[in-house]
Amino acid sequence: MQDTLPCYLIMLTYILSFLPLSDQKEASLVSRAWCCAAQNALREANVRYNIPVSSASLPTIKSLGLRGICCISLTNLDGSPASHQVLQSVAYHLGLYLQSLCLGGGSPTEASFVALILGCPALRFLDLSGCDSLFMSGMLLAQPKTAQWVQQALSGLRELNLASLQDLTDLSFNRLSSCVPSLERLALAYCHLTFEPDPARGSIGPQDSSPSQLSFHNLLQFVKEQAGRLHALGLSGTGLPPEALQALGQVAGLQLQELSLHSCRDLSTEAVAALCHQQPGLTSLDLRGCSELADGALLAVSRGLRRLWHLSLRKLQQLTDARCSALGGLRELQSLDMAECCLVRGRKLAQALGLVCGAPHPLASLSLAYCSSLKVSPQGARLIPAWPLTNQTVQAICTYLTHLSVPRLAWCKELRDRGLLGLGQPSEETLQGPQVRDPRGPFSLATGPAPLMLQTLRDLDLTACSKLTDASLTKVLQVPQLRRLSLSLLPALTDKGLLAAARGCPSVERLVLSHCSRLSDEGWAQAAGSRPRLQHLNLSRCSQLWPPCGTLGSTGQACKQLRMVGVAMCPGISMASIRRFQAQLPEVTCVQSRFMGGAELTLTL
Repeated sequence: MQDTLPCYLIMLTYILSFLPLSDQKEASLVSRAWCCAAQNALREANVRYNIPVSSASLPTIKSLGLRGICCISLTNLDGSPASHQVLQSVAYHLGLYLQSLCLGGGSPTEASFVALILGCPALRFLDLSGCDSLFMSGMLLAQPKTAQWVQQALSGLRELNLASLQDLTDLSFNRLSSCVPSLERLALAYCHLTFEPDPARGSIGPQDSSPSQLSFHNLLQFVKEQAGRLHALGLSGTGLPPEALQALGQVAGLQLQELSLHSCRDLSTEAVAALCHQQPGLTSLDLRGCSELADGALLAVSRGLRRLWHLSLRKLQQLTDARCSALGGLRELQSLDMAECCLVRGRKLAQALGLVCGAPHPLASLSLAYCSSLKVSPQGARLIPAWPLTNQTVQAICTYLTHLSVPRLAWCKELRDRGLLGLGQPSEETLQGPQVRDPRGPFSLATGPAPLMLQTLRDLDLTACSKLTDASLTKVLQVPQLRRLSLSLLPALTDKGLLAAARGCPSVERLVLSHCSRLSDEGWAQAAGSRPRLQHLNLSRCSQLWPPCGTLGSTGQACKQLRMVGVAMCPGISMASIRRFQAQLPEVTCVQSRFMGGAELTLTL
């Protein structure tokens, strides 16, 4: 057959690679050839497979090995014989293919870890975050012969995550780092780094490798040795002082692209300014929670890091509007996080992003959550999120931030139907003059900016937008590519809006309808037929779902991919209906709720 030819599989793999993961899974059911092509597409996309460590996982590991899977994460790893058996199986069946291995939070023994690494010669990424059991004795890789073998196995490793290791010391770090000569990315977030300034010079002083602590001087020496290769460094939560940051930035030959300093609360504006001068090639900078930073730091970043793609300034409570306009110089910026910056009012930021005049900024992600001082100008037309968010600001978002894929509008209680539809505010003359009724409905003439215009929309959260009604939801929820939708706490949502959303958004995989008291069993039964891809459903506190088998019965018949359902606090859904539902979909396990006789259904792993 032609569909078994290699060229066909190559072309089919290429086509399937453009589909979301859920669609690839569906395509794999067409035929054996399509299944092979879908698996190839998943492998090329570096999809990570989470494998619970137990004897029951051994057949799965063997099956993944036959498919050449290259990215896995092992959970519940400990020093038991079962864990040792799983690690042996991973090395035997997957070792030659593995490029990414995550052991984060596990407790493997040193011997089983070394045996696993020796069986994985193609690793590019290794996550040992929280694996304190490997470093507790201080003897990991202490034998020169063992270290030599591990170095050969990890010669191609590019990224190493050692975050949250409380027992990591200079000695164990040096042994491990000497085995990864090609390292480009290193994470030491929340490790206990020690800083000892030289009293004579007020700078970081030299000291020998310590068997009991991890010193910044030792890390700095490693950075100097790897300066030509190292591109990304994660030092979040290490308490990095200003002089240490300056010493790091001035390392000869170091050209960092990514730097994470989240929760380094002692950093100063002067130190950040020096860093921007020393490392102008940074494309990603995380300064979340660096509470001593003020407007000067924002100005230094905006002027010194012109290539920046991702910038996080969350919870910098000394930031004001004064220097926000400088962000306009970051023309390549794609992601900006200024959540919890309570003094930022928004006007200068709107100017910087081109929302008042000029070309729109190519921003794809913007977070301004809990910025309680954000305001809308009296004109209101082109400013971005306000507090509270109104119709005009939603329309501005949809007009000027057209690359947004996840607009979270939850708890925007001033958002009304007109804002969601893209209609302007009605003028006084319109309100007082004769009314012209359009036979297609009161809002059918909408031509303004609305969420429907966001062509990349994937996730829409309208939780607690309590002034929205079916009038707008039936027209706006026509997004075939939408994957996640939350309509909880909408008191005016009825079966009409639910059915329109089901037909207009057939690709939804996660749906939240909790606390929607006007939804009925009849409405859900009709909507469920248009939800073949639904995997997660929350109907908690939908008090009108009374018949004992209607809701769950229709769900079980129509939504065969369902994995999790929440029906807590639904007084009309009985244990009998839950048992019938479980018989229809045995993958979903039923657990009786403790409140009001309701129930909650969760996935069994």
